[in-house]
Amino acid sequence: MQSGTRLGFYLLLTPLVLWLALLIVIPHIDMFLVSLRERVGVRQYETSFANYLTFFTEPLYIWTFVRTAVMSVLATIITLLIAFPVSLYIAKIARGRLGQVLFVLCLIPFYVSELVRTFGWMILLRETGLVSNLLQWAGLADQPVEMLYNDAAIMIGLVYTSMLFMVVPLVTTLESLDDSVIEAGYDLGGNGFSVLREIIIPHAAPGIVSGSIVVFMLSLGNYLTPTILGGKDSLWFTEMIYNQFIVRFNWELGAAFGFMLLILSSLIVWGMLKLTRQSLEETMG
Repeated sequence: MQSGTRLGFYLLLTPLVLWLALLIVIPHIDMFLVSLRERVGVRQYETSFANYLTFFTEPLYIWTFVRTAVMSVLATIITLLIAFPVSLYIAKIARGRLGQVLFVLCLIPFYVSELVRTFGWMILLRETGLVSNLLQWAGLADQPVEMLYNDAAIMIGLVYTSMLFMVVPLVTTLESLDDSVIEAGYDLGGNGFSVLREIIIPHAAPGIVSGSIVVFMLSLGNYLTPTILGGKDSLWFTEMIYNQFIVRFNWELGAAFGFMLLILSSLIVWGMLKLTRQSLEETMG
């Protein structure tokens, strides 16, 4: 019986191991090995860290990554500020069918691909789009307003495409908070702000951190939204990786950039966990 249970466990674990090995571990190992190659001739390579030195010695590459990381952090903060009251309303204020309907409304935009959603924002924000026409109709602008191809458009797109990944962990965490604990906070003389600060936010901390990590990683690694809404001068790090692989056929430097993105983003996430005094086990739990 015990051997049968162990066999069943291994059979259930096999798809996960294959998924991790074939789609994550092996590709990253191969990417790292490619990044260590320095081209010295036609199909001739030497092992060195020259590609990584290129990243640290070229100010444009460093500036592009810093800009990408800062905007990703800002997008994460804005997403959290919008998603938290929405999640709190769904989890604790809306009851029954209303809460379910509101949650489904958050899901509906993700029924279509990110490309379609991004083009939707292009239709809204272009100079002949709905927003520009509304501004002219309200008398706030006397000519068409081009709202595309700037940092604001990129930020709108990043927040919109990441909202669900912040709402889901927050709703899940807030639903586990017993209503009697909130009522006790009010009975002990607390007001709305103190209950939010002392009870709700500490309880939702794991959901806040896990949602922030997911949104940050998605924003940092996003290629489609910054490229389409930001234009050719968006200066996004993933676009630089794409150019090295596809445009310049410099796979060695592109692999080094990709591995640097993995390492630096992991360090930023580690710093966020230390700053918020959250462990990875608590966040994933």
